[in-house]
Amino acid sequence: MVGLTIQVFLIVFAVVVFNFFLRRFLAKLEEKTHHTTSFWDNALIEAVRKPATILAWIIGLSFAVEILQVETEVTLLDLIEPIRVIGVIGCITWFVIRFIGNVQKGIIAKRQANNEPVDITTVDAVGKLLRISVLITATLVTLQSLGFSISGVLAFGGIGGLAVSFAAKDLLANFFGGLMIYMDRPFAVGDWIRSNDRNIEGTVEDIGWRLTRIRTFDKRPLYVPNAIFTQISVENPSRMTNRRISETIGVRYDDFANVAAIVSDIKTMLRNHTEIDQDQTLIVNFNQYSASSLDIMVYTFTKTKEWVKYHEIKQEVLLKIGDIISSHGGEIAFPTQTLHVFNNETALAMEPVGGQPSGQA
Repeated sequence: MVGLTIQVFLIVFAVVVFNFFLRRFLAKLEEKTHHTTSFWDNALIEAVRKPATILAWIIGLSFAVEILQVETEVTLLDLIEPIRVIGVIGCITWFVIRFIGNVQKGIIAKRQANNEPVDITTVDAVGKLLRISVLITATLVTLQSLGFSISGVLAFGGIGGLAVSFAAKDLLANFFGGLMIYMDRPFAVGDWIRSNDRNIEGTVEDIGWRLTRIRTFDKRPLYVPNAIFTQISVENPSRMTNRRISETIGVRYDDFANVAAIVSDIKTMLRNHTEIDQDQTLIVNFNQYSASSLDIMVYTFTKTKEWVKYHEIKQEVLLKIGDIISSHGGEIAFPTQTLHVFNNETALAMEPVGGQPSGQA
């Protein structure tokens, strides 16, 4: 019995020592990978560190249990063998999933560091599909290793899938809604989207398999089930080519003689403006006679799509329009009413004699 205890102790001690040197070795290796230009080696070493130490413990302890099985009459191997199989497959699966995640982060970080365009949504979608594939494969391998028939499991899954689909139809609808977002790509992470159908507006932060997280402009998180996006129309202002300036400027009726010159100068100013896209529609015309103003329509597009810069350009354009109107002696109109008052003498002179119209008997 003493000899058995010593053997088990030596095995555990060997596992502890092996883990110590393994961690030191992997730490040194990871430190060296930080000095390389490739992210693949760093992703590999970082992913293998924790699963490797756990795997060493699983193999070492199972070996100790085998010794106990040989030296004693306690039947432990029948229980330990499935645990060892599950542990080994679990560690390998854990390593592969960690490696996929590290590669995903590495691709995004490298492209952003080099100022190269990167589609975060596509990278995220591929990573999720790979992780799901690894989990399904690991599950089937585990069942096969434990003695289950994969064909029987698949057949049972086909029969049970129908019942599950009815019970979890909303979950499946959200899953396929997320799949359609990844395939059709109406928006991506970082895009500003809005939908008047459901009062949705904000910046997309994450597209999951069930929910899409949107950060509204007052900084609140909005969680939208993916199935919603298959039923509503979504506008993506982030993909606009230009931003539009569409204004109606009213001048006084007293400035009627100067309207043509004002319109001409506004159009010239916009034609010479460096931030106005000359390839897009540009309209400056006297548009209509309003109740208290002569309306001039200004319709043009800026080159920039940035929200803040657009408003700076729009402010500059509107101020220049005001200067042009003032330079012609005009003023921007505001709602007014003219009241004509007749005095008593005028009213009596206009009143017909005898209450009858003038010129009639």
